[in-house]
Amino acid sequence: MPLDPASQALLAHLAEAEGPAIHESTPAIARMSGLILAGLSGPGPQVGSVQNLKLQGRDGQFRTRILKPEGEPKAIVVYYHGGGWVLGDIDLQYDHLGRQLANTTQSTVVLINYRKAPEHPFPTAIEDSYAGLCWVAEHAAELAPEGVPLIVAGDSVGGNISAVMTLWARDKAGPKIDYQVLVYPVTDCDLNTPSYLAPENQLLLSRDTMIWFWSHYLADEAARKNPDASPLRAESHAGLPPALVYVAEYDPLHDEGVAYAKALEAAGVTVTLEEAKGQMHAYFQMANLLPGQEAGMGLVADHINDFIASYEPYDKEGVLHV
Repeated sequence: MPLDPASQALLAHLAEAEGPAIHESTPAIARMSGLILAGLSGPGPQVGSVQNLKLQGRDGQFRTRILKPEGEPKAIVVYYHGGGWVLGDIDLQYDHLGRQLANTTQSTVVLINYRKAPEHPFPTAIEDSYAGLCWVAEHAAELAPEGVPLIVAGDSVGGNISAVMTLWARDKAGPKIDYQVLVYPVTDCDLNTPSYLAPENQLLLSRDTMIWFWSHYLADEAARKNPDASPLRAESHAGLPPALVYVAEYDPLHDEGVAYAKALEAAGVTVTLEEAKGQMHAYFQMANLLPGQEAGMGLVADHINDFIASYEPYDKEGVLHV
């Protein structure tokens, strides 16, 4: 179907501003312009409580925000935000998104503000993210009742990080992740897939922009084939948690998201592949800007809620899964 009218209007409005494209900017300039767009979402809904923490990474600290819903949480969702490993943070749009997710899934949502490239290139983002995930697992009793599922989720490079977290958790023997939600994730370093080259997909995110993001995050093109950067290239996807992979129709990353869903399925992982028809990359973070964001959040929440409803925390012997 055609790109939805609200997205077309937003793109036209941004074009009138005549600012430089991201790939023609410096990270500092791109971050400033991103703040203006992010601020248009406005504050998110009220939640039960908000706690801000600083956690320790390998060689520095990063921020974390804990959003608890009113009432007893039914799950813990660790959310990794998008922004090409260079842009974005847990304020503004992603605080709004996290609050939506906490309320619509009745879950404690933990936002991880991993440090950004180029100041902190690969593998800092995933090291911070894993440190945050381990902290959440160690403090689960403070975040939700015993036995609730632990879910990782993220959009774009946040989906990349979420996918890598499931590989690390499997290979490092923990923490146990019960479900993964990957919204138009970066899963590979191949910049020449059909969806990357399609002219109609060169919108808020373009092939040129992704080249710019990769160059700041991991300049060594050969090293990008490392599964810690391109999880589609992992030797095996067996033993990973069930997944929702949610791609956007007008998105350079469309094909690698579909490919990752197929790789999970081929490895015996339970996976659901959904496509946001008429939507472009980045729509999922556009609360109060694009109607498709509310629909997308509703779909993600429905899948998470269905998983929570079917989740069995104890095995046949009555032992809690850990």
